[in-house]
Amino acid sequence: MKLPYTHVDAFADRPFTGNQAAVMPLESWLDDEVLQAIAAENMFAETAFVIPDASGETDYELRWFTPTEEVRLCGHATLASGHVLLAQSDAEWVTFRTRLAGNLEVRRVDAGYEVGLPLIETAPQPWDEALRLLGVEPQEVWRNDTRYNVFLYDSAETVRALDPDLRGLGALGNDQFICTAPGEETDVLSRVFVPGGGVDEDSVTGSAHAVLTHFWTERLGRGHFTAHQASARGGTLTCRRDGATAWLGGNCVTVVEGSFYLEG
Repeated sequence: MKLPYTHVDAFADRPFTGNQAAVMPLESWLDDEVLQAIAAENMFAETAFVIPDASGETDYELRWFTPTEEVRLCGHATLASGHVLLAQSDAEWVTFRTRLAGNLEVRRVDAGYEVGLPLIETAPQPWDEALRLLGVEPQEVWRNDTRYNVFLYDSAETVRALDPDLRGLGALGNDQFICTAPGEETDVLSRVFVPGGGVDEDSVTGSAHAVLTHFWTERLGRGHFTAHQASARGGTLTCRRDGATAWLGGNCVTVVEGSFYLEG
């Protein structure tokens, strides 16, 4: 079996930056074990699989897999999927039906794209064990029951210097540890650790910015801001709040196009 395969750098304006995703359009769903094995072979933070939506509710169904498990929401791989599919048409947007995150949309904006994700709220809640593993105590901790956790620090320099105990954080579960501070050249800076999900430090995390869009628009007192995720690859994006949607803007670069072969 020969499957189409595209390697995309998302939230990137040049190769080797932003967050890597594999996008693989299928005619129908393969067995979950096969999808997971493909994602493990790709070894990206996420592999996105899409099939035409036979229900007519949206254009495509969409699922995301890390090397170790299926996830409920992934922003950068959704943006990458929109990039691949919109390149094949003159449409201004493409819509996706997902299993746990509702319906999502990617639209063309200026020279790039915006992806609309559900706005994710958090609230103040202590977590002493995570603070010990992060190594530096933040000013505030905000959490929710879907395993998104925000740690607010005093400066971008402090966030850049973090050296957490990743094995310890991973043992706490498949949580996102979103460490953030006021930015330098952007309004906001962050680093995101997800070791329990098979990604020690993510490059540019769309779902984390759906959290940060709520967190920082409340704090800044306005509905939009610029953000930079200070991973080794790094990526810059725009974030704006529109009702219950976080719109995240950025570009994508196609790095590889080819075929993935299955035997048996």
